[in-house]
Amino acid sequence: MAFTSVSVDIYLPAIPMMSDKLNGEAELSVGAFLIGFSLAGLIWGPISDMIGRKKPLIIGVLIFIIGSAGCAISTSINELIAWRIIQAIGASTGPMLARAMVRDMYNKTKGASVMSMIFFVMAIAPILGPVIGGWVIKFYTWNMLFWLLFVFGVVIFFLVLFIPETLNPEKKQNNLKTAFLNYTWLLKNKPFMRYCICVMFFYTGLYVFVIGSAHIYINTYGISEQEYGYYFAINIIGIMLSSLANRLLVKKFCLDSILKVALSISLMGAIALVFSAFLDLGLLAIVISVFFIFSLNGIIVPCIIAQALDKATHIAGLASALIGSLQYASGIFSSILFVLIKHNNVTQFCIMIFTFIVLACLSIFTKVKFKL
Repeated sequence: MAFTSVSVDIYLPAIPMMSDKLNGEAELSVGAFLIGFSLAGLIWGPISDMIGRKKPLIIGVLIFIIGSAGCAISTSINELIAWRIIQAIGASTGPMLARAMVRDMYNKTKGASVMSMIFFVMAIAPILGPVIGGWVIKFYTWNMLFWLLFVFGVVIFFLVLFIPETLNPEKKQNNLKTAFLNYTWLLKNKPFMRYCICVMFFYTGLYVFVIGSAHIYINTYGISEQEYGYYFAINIIGIMLSSLANRLLVKKFCLDSILKVALSISLMGAIALVFSAFLDLGLLAIVISVFFIFSLNGIIVPCIIAQALDKATHIAGLASALIGSLQYASGIFSSILFVLIKHNNVTQFCIMIFTFIVLACLSIFTKVKFKL
């Protein structure tokens, strides 16, 4: 599950530096990673429903290792973008198959609890990522960050060898074409798609922050790359705390009720964020407001995933792939948006986050009909 956060968060403090060194918009490398991640996941999902979870995971980790080495030796933005896509093709197997494996083994309530525990453990990665990244670029170049990802991939490869196969042989799909055609069924499944659309909008807002926060915090408010790592880590601590809380909440309340309360709190944080920008209340107000948006990730996403996969238990790999594709494709849109606006415009930055949190709330709170 940590593949995405590690691959993105560790080099966030280096984005301004990379833009200067490679003479291009380094933010686009985040979007490129998410393009590869989203599209590849749609292919890995049906394959995993046919041959199981373990083999695709092993192949994916090997591709990630190769892609990380390619990123490390890149000498231009175009090269970096190409290798980031390859890296993402391998990385996409991690979160997508992890979600499917949880659904293989648990019902939706227990699955939400287990996903919360996974979120708690994996939150260590984005806490350490920006902090490590900030200190590495103080003594080395940005390339070293991708060599660290290379080493991370090698370690994960050997750990994956010990993971058991979780897909019941009786649930394996017999025909790859039929497996792909199941996407049509999912797209017509309105309860399933409602959760997918919610997580897509929510993550678009989060990725606006992830992609743009380095420019806003470092260039606008003047903090160092090392300090930025600590500010970013505050949000991940919030995810860890909310993930632990969610393990208790799912035992007492229904998942939809928990989800609606969490989205409401996130919306209040988004409203406070916009006021902080318009009133120019400074960095601390921005940090506090973002905390109440970002940290609810530890409740919102596990509940959404558990509810969505419960609507498609017979094709969990495929369903997980579609959720992941929409979830991380949102980052592509976010990176393009941020490149189009002024990098240091705090107000535009906050309005974008607010807009997508509102859309995430509307997708759950309203009964508007939609067609895809």
